[in-house]
Amino acid sequence: MKFFADPALESMATRRSVSKVGPETPSDAEIAVLLDAVTPVADHKALRPWRLILLRGDDRMKLANALDAADGVTREEGEYNTKPFRAELLIAIVFSPTEHPKVPEWEQRVTAAGAGHLLELALWQKGWGVMWRTGLLANAPEVHAAHGLQERESLLGWLYVGSIDEHFRERLLNSNRPALDADQFLGRMPR
Repeated sequence: MKFFADPALESMATRRSVSKVGPETPSDAEIAVLLDAVTPVADHKALRPWRLILLRGDDRMKLANALDAADGVTREEGEYNTKPFRAELLIAIVFSPTEHPKVPEWEQRVTAAGAGHLLELALWQKGWGVMWRTGLLANAPEVHAAHGLQERESLLGWLYVGSIDEHFRERLLNSNRPALDADQFLGRMPR
């Protein structure tokens, strides 16, 4: 693995998705502070075509029920969809486009995804485990309604956020995962 002298680059290079996070989570106030690292995302005309919804506690059951309704699943009494309970905190990344003659919707969607990824990196830098999850039902009408989305809005997924188990953190630190060969991503215009 390549090491960087710059701590920001090092954090970016070592970021990993953490599929199983622990119960500790950042507070709403801590997340609000991290948004300072997100707002500089490339954003043509500063439209801010994104917003976040924090899901904690009973909000996760509301999502579980919406996912089941969207999938046509009926469960036995006391059973529930466990997917939203993989973390104590889910952060819904909402794409919220604005009509603009110079900024097409696809460009705004890229900005919203960039904001989500910057938040993921900021959380990682602060020591939190994060997994960005989506799914085929993310934009089902029942899931939209559960999140209170407007007609033109859509979900880009949820960041599942929590603490990182110390054994897993140790494994990450000692990983010898090879860096990607940059040449495969770099090219030139055809001559």
